[in-house]
Formats: sequence, structure tokens, C-alpha cells
Amino acid sequence: MYDIVIVGSGPAGSNLARLIGDKYKVLLIDKRDLENENSKNLANKSCGGLLAPDAQKMIAKLGLGIPKDILVNPQLFAVRTIDLTNNLERLYQRFYFNMDRNKFDRWLVSMVPTGVDKKFNSIFKSFIEIPDGYEIRYLYNGQEISAKTRVIVGADGAFSKIRKSIRKDINMSEMYISIQEWFESDEYMPYFTAIFDEEISDFYSWVIPKDNYLLLGAALKPRENTWDKYNLLKKKLTQLGFVFNNKVKTEGAYINRPRKLSQLYVGRDSIALVGEAAGAISPSSAEGISYSLKSSLYLAQSLEEGIDGFLDRYNQRIKDIKLNLLIKNLKSPAMYHPLLRQLVMKSGLQSIR
Repeated sequence: MYDIVIVGSGPAGSNLARLIGDKYKVLLIDKRDLENENSKNLANKSCGGLLAPDAQKMIAKLGLGIPKDILVNPQLFAVRTIDLTNNLERLYQRFYFNMDRNKFDRWLVSMVPTGVDKKFNSIFKSFIEIPDGYEIRYLYNGQEISAKTRVIVGADGAFSKIRKSIRKDINMSEMYISIQEWFESDEYMPYFTAIFDEEISDFYSWVIPKDNYLLLGAALKPRENTWDKYNLLKKKLTQLGFVFNNKVKTEGAYINRPRKLSQLYVGRDSIALVGEAAGAISPSSAEGISYSLKSSLYLAQSLEEGIDGFLDRYNQRIKDIKLNLLIKNLKSPAMYHPLLRQLVMKSGLQSIR
């Protein structure tokens, strides 16, 4: 019998386990093997591996510091913005930590208290309600196991099974597919490139240098000639001088894009959602690590006061995330409406040479 079962050990799940692991009996499960860096079971999530200023602020608020072996070259202080729709280009100063995302996740897991029962190589299957809580079922190294718990926490990302199980009529966020390819590259590129093109997507695409690699990614609408549009993006950027040779790997993931505050949903009864499973992700940039760390901190603070009534307390604390999402949605038209973006970029406001 556990007090809390956390499904998913990305930044939200592992940070929550780190914060509550000494107070409660916790089971943490994840499909990846995050304790063995040589494991082949490190599913490649389509993440650019950039720690944005909001995420840096949350790292500081948690009293943590990033180990240097997690960082990769180059560190990035500028965004090259290419508007293919309007044939415009600008450079803007921004500060990102360029990092190895798998190492970052393993680092967070390494700080989880030893008393937490960690089950990696595990796939969550289902749960049922029982007296005083829930019984969950999951596959661990291919074997089905059941466990009882008072609380379930869904930290299982955009395609959350937990969220779908507790609210089938949910007002879901817009769903995108992120495709990202890694290419060998010895070209020095001291900036993160953001690409806007309505022919490709009403969201955005990116190019990120990372050690001896170049990452090309795009957030695309599913079932709308996804691969055709991705290959068109690659063709257009090649014509601009980008070189995408010697592909190393391809990654993919779903991304939520919350357009309404009602799409942020933190759970019901004794089932809570954190991070992207709750719909907490930037609708303007798809940055999610800061929201994962913040929502898991708020849930941990709510659980510190006891399990009874924790979800009501969590709902109160999450209000500033709702306000942040509102502000990001108000900001989005300046980035994603072609005419407004054209006006902003032509003005040169806040751009650098």
C-alpha cells in the first residue's frame, strides 16, 4: 500500500518525488530506464533541450544548480527569427542553457530520496477505485503488477492516460506532433533559430546547435500531411543555406497547446495532474519545463499539509499558472498572426544587429 503513486518521472514527476519522498511512501514509475545511462531504453522525446529563463528561475527557486556535465556547446544568447511567410529576419537577445535533455532528467531522478520505490522500464496500464484509494496496474519488465495507493499523480505528459481516464469529456488543448531530427554538423552556429511559416504550421519550427549536431524540429498539426510539411520545411531551409546531412536519429512527441484557461485541469478526487498532463505548457513557445517544476512544487506544498483536502489547496496555488497562461495567450497573436508579426519585425523593436 502506497500513499502516492506518480506516473511519469520527467521533470514534473521526479521533482514531486524529490520533494515528498521523505514524508510519504511513494511509487515512481516510468517507461524509461533513468538510472542507467547506458540503457537502450531511453525513449527519445522530441525536446530541443533548451532551458529557458522561466525554467532557470524555477531551478533557482528550488535551490538547485545545474551540473556542468549536463550542459552542451554552445550556450545560446540569441534567437535568429526567420519569418518565411513575410520574408523577414531578425536577431533577438535571449538567454538559454543548452543541455542534454536525457542527462537533465537523470539528474533530477538522482535526487529522489532512496525511500521512494522507483520502477523504471514500466508501463502504466489502468486503475480502479477501491475503498480508501485506488488499485493501479502496470507492466514492469514485461510482468503485470498491481499496487494500492491513496493518491495517483499523472505526470505522464501531453498524451496522459491518467487525464483521459478521469475526464473523458475534457475540453482538451489543441494537440500538435513534434518531429525532430538530429544531423551531424561541424558548423558553428551561435544562436537558436525560430522559423515561422503558415504553409508549414500555425505554430513554429526550430533549428538548434548541440555539440557536433544540428537539430531540426517542427510542431505540426496531426493528420494534415505532417511529414510532407516537415520535408517542405527542410527544403526551404536548405535553400537558405542550412545543411542537413548524415541524419543520426528521429524523435517525436505530442505537444499540448492550451488556448483556454479551462484546458488547465488539475484532477479530481484523489487524482492530481502536473506538468503537461495538466495542460501546463506555454501556448506561445511550447516551453514546458518551468511549468512542470512549478506545478509539481505547488502539489508538493499542498501535500505537505496532508492528503485530506490536498487537491483544493493545489487548485488555489495553481492560479498563478492560469494567469501566466492567459498572458502567454494574449502575447501569441504578435508572434503567430502574419500581419502583426510582420509589423513587429519590421519595427525592429528589441532586435539586435
